Amino acid sequence: MNTVLSTKPAAGTLRRVEEVTAPHVEDGLTSRLAELRLWIAADLVDVDAALASLEPGDTPMHGAARHLLDLGGKRLRPLCVALAARAGSGFDRAARDLAVAAELVHSATLLHDDVVDLGDRRRGAPTSRVIYGNIASIYAGDWLLVEALRRIRSTGHLDLLDRALDTLDQLLGAEALQLALRGTVPARSSYFEVVEGKTASLFRWAMAAGARAGRLDAPAAEAMERYGRLVGVAFQVMDDVLDVAGDASVVGKSLFGDLREGKITYPLLLAVERDAVFGQWLRGVVADASVHVDEAIASRVGAALRDTGAVADARALARSLSEEALGCLEVVPPGRARDALSDVAAALVDRRK
Repeated sequence: MNTVLSTKPAAGTLRRVEEVTAPHVEDGLTSRLAELRLWIAADLVDVDAALASLEPGDTPMHGAARHLLDLGGKRLRPLCVALAARAGSGFDRAARDLAVAAELVHSATLLHDDVVDLGDRRRGAPTSRVIYGNIASIYAGDWLLVEALRRIRSTGHLDLLDRALDTLDQLLGAEALQLALRGTVPARSSYFEVVEGKTASLFRWAMAAGARAGRLDAPAAEAMERYGRLVGVAFQVMDDVLDVAGDASVVGKSLFGDLREGKITYPLLLAVERDAVFGQWLRGVVADASVHVDEAIASRVGAALRDTGAVADARALARSLSEEALGCLEVVPPGRARDALSDVAAALVDRRK
């Protein structure tokens, strides 16, 4: 039997716990989880320690992977695994390895995305491809995927390994669809197909993995999966909002990054649906291989978003999805973990980065 990891960090680790909390829980989430801060951060310390213990190497591939992992991030997917597990029997070593796997898969997709999108900045720092090159970044992403699958296999939950492979297949399918849609204004159904595959699928797997590790019963486990899917879609919609209406100094990257890559985000899709003239103009803009978003284009897009109410309605959709996710938790055992999951869902729609 796996031993449940301690829920109370030793006195000597309190400073480290505080150090990792701020990057992992942000904005509204920080205040909502104030009482649970040390408890949740202790789990994330275990995840960070496991990420730091990946097989060392001095090749550009290892350097590219390590650079991204060392940049930190919100660790939302490991957080989902941890909270789902704590809603049941607790956060043990199997749950930790599953949480690490979720973060490794996410990190692998970021490494690959930055190559595909020619991304130069990630989390306020140069991307791995800028420092180590595109080839090393591609190999680094592949390596992290292998490490993720190895971690899942080590837990003995082979059903989760099968589901992880299905999730990767869904991720790849969504990436392929997004590539095919680049330079076009997609149908709303195609947009959500991409979101379900690229973002929601991994959140869903993370919640399923945590529920499995925590030995939740079938109704609660199924509810966790539904929660993960809804939170994942809400998270992406809010990402889209921040791309067109966020504070660049807080978000950590320039506005209209997706538009520069020929991708139409949800607020832009709403604006196109509501303003035919703007839609015709935008189709011509994104038809180019890459979009140079100068002041004139930014002004035209901003005006359309404002006049059509697209940003407000995109936020409203994210809030509606969050509320639906909260409803899924009714069958989850009451306790601190369920309360924290409620806070996560609520805070995701209030975030600023």
